[in-house]
Amino acid sequence: SGFLKGQERPPARVGAGHACTAVSAALGFSRGAALRGEERQTIAILGDGAATGGMVYEAINNTRAHAGRLLVVLNDNEMSISPNVGSISRILTRLTSTRTFLTLEGGAWKVLGLVPRFGQRLRALASRAKFGLKHMVMPSNFFEDFGFKYYGPIDGHDIPLLIRTLKQLRRIEEPVFLHILTRKGKGCSFAESNPAKYHGFSPFVRETGAKKAGQEPSPPSYTEAFGQALLELAETDERVVAITAAMPDGTGLAPFAKRFPNRFFDVGIAEPHAVTFAAGLAADGLRPVVAIYSTFL
Repeated sequence: SGFLKGQERPPARVGAGHACTAVSAALGFSRGAALRGEERQTIAILGDGAATGGMVYEAINNTRAHAGRLLVVLNDNEMSISPNVGSISRILTRLTSTRTFLTLEGGAWKVLGLVPRFGQRLRALASRAKFGLKHMVMPSNFFEDFGFKYYGPIDGHDIPLLIRTLKQLRRIEEPVFLHILTRKGKGCSFAESNPAKYHGFSPFVRETGAKKAGQEPSPPSYTEAFGQALLELAETDERVVAITAAMPDGTGLAPFAKRFPNRFFDVGIAEPHAVTFAAGLAADGLRPVVAIYSTFL
């Protein structure tokens, strides 16, 4: 299966045919474990492409209310959601995820709460001081505002660092967000230089990236025929616009995007938005065509 399938990999407990679902499903498992009193950490792995989908933020919005021990790993291999601030970020990540820091932080919090009359006020002051110090050296972070402890960005190809960080973060009982930076196709030169082409590809020679010998040129696909027909239609009707949810190549819209860049819209992995956006365009007199895989629709 090209998608998550529990029967193939038992640790993948949920079947999924789409991006954006990981945090919501993990939140359910995390809450289930908490209700049963189980000491278990649930892990969701999220790509930066999936992070363009609204469902991710619906789940994140519910994290503070429903999460138990939840770790969300963002594999960022194309765009940086938070700027990489180099050594400062790495040092803070290592420091604040150590057992010593967590123990001191938790102990100090308990002690402040025990101070007669002023305990809650001191806790409020301590929270503001910690927030202010951290944000002097790191930019304001979206995920922390929603109740996560945020760590990163770190180099996702530095395996010893990644393993060490994951081991340290296992000790945290609150929702945790780990941001890692990777390169799509890492270690394979032709995939690194053309990641979109090798995202999904028929069998090829590992050393060169060329198609295997004996493979006959395939006839035009239905997708290519659709893309060509839409292009011809758009040539005769300037009201025609095209919309994709992060799949311009897979849906045959790449030629349209090249020929009519101002009439082509890629809304990211956000099909509900794509369809409703199209409804607005149509109501305003345009002729939108939304191309979405049936699996994703």
